[in-house]
Amino acid sequence: MNIFIIIGCIIGFTTGKWTGLIIGGFIGHWISRALRNVMAKTIQTRFLDATFAVMGAVCKADGQVSGNEIKVAEALFDRLRLSADARRSAKEAFNRGKEAGFDLDSEVVDFAKACRGQRAVIMMFLQVQLAAITADGDVHPAEHKILVRIARGLGLSEAEVLRLEATLRAPGRASKNKLDDAYATFGVDSNISDSDLKKSYRKLMSENHPDKLASRGLPESMRQMAEEKTRNITAAYDVIKEARGLA
Repeated sequence: MNIFIIIGCIIGFTTGKWTGLIIGGFIGHWISRALRNVMAKTIQTRFLDATFAVMGAVCKADGQVSGNEIKVAEALFDRLRLSADARRSAKEAFNRGKEAGFDLDSEVVDFAKACRGQRAVIMMFLQVQLAAITADGDVHPAEHKILVRIARGLGLSEAEVLRLEATLRAPGRASKNKLDDAYATFGVDSNISDSDLKKSYRKLMSENHPDKLASRGLPESMRQMAEEKTRNITAAYDVIKEARGLA
């Protein structure tokens, strides 16, 4: 039971016995829900600000921000359907990230703290960075290196970066690589049993459900990317099922 409900019930029972317990429980539930909404709004604000600030730093990693990289960022503004105010804030954050004195590691750590362990939201943040730097269709070694640096600041491992890269590649690869990427999407070996594979699929889909992510603070503008990720997860699962001859 939620701690606020418990506290409300205790205080209510102390002051008004069973009637007070019920009223106190409702009040505790209301406080808990209000705090969750406040936390979600805080994460949403930090999500967009940190996303584009880090993106600016990533694009500047090779010494300068190219015209193509700026176009990628602007295309992302459109893809996320940002309002005029949100677009202006995103540009300001992107420019902040390009500045010489920008502390990338502190920005990433601060964002991770604001997320309060919401792993799926953190993974979506990393996915946006990956989407920005792979506009040319691949992940270069230097880009992978900075992604790993960001991931570690978020409390993630390099293996999880590789898994995310595989998730985004899975629908587009052919032959053996496509099957390898499909298994990597779930972070499992090819000798996994059919039942365990199904469990991994259901778990990953549950973690990345757009509605669940939204309740944890993912901005509504990111829903399209969240839906795309679940489609990629399903596509990877279909690739494995076909290879195994499963219905």
